[in-house]
Amino acid sequence: MFTDCPTQHILPEMAMPQNYVPKPVDTSLVALPEGVAELTEQLAKNNHEVWSQTRMAQGWTYGPNRDDAKKQHPCLVPYVELPETEKKYDRDTAIGALKLIIALGYKIEKA
Repeated sequence: MFTDCPTQHILPEMAMPQNYVPKPVDTSLVALPEGVAELTEQLAKNNHEVWSQTRMAQGWTYGPNRDDAKKQHPCLVPYVELPETEKKYDRDTAIGALKLIIALGYKIEKA
């Protein structure tokens, strides 16, 4: 869902260097604490809501197929109506954020 990199505002001289190599923090060994499934789903839903709100503020509307010229997108629907593949993308993003928080030394616990 978040596959649109806003490069249209970048001047050619500011383009990404050819030697850029992404180096995310390795969270492969981080185990999420029990009970964060609900938090993961809430984060995933909110991620979709923020994305939808941003798109709509940019003039996008729902359309059965993505059409950049018409600013239509099939994922501009409530989270519960998203296809499972899109929900998985949002969940994976949430899980990645939670694992990074733990990897950076923070604790995740319900107040």
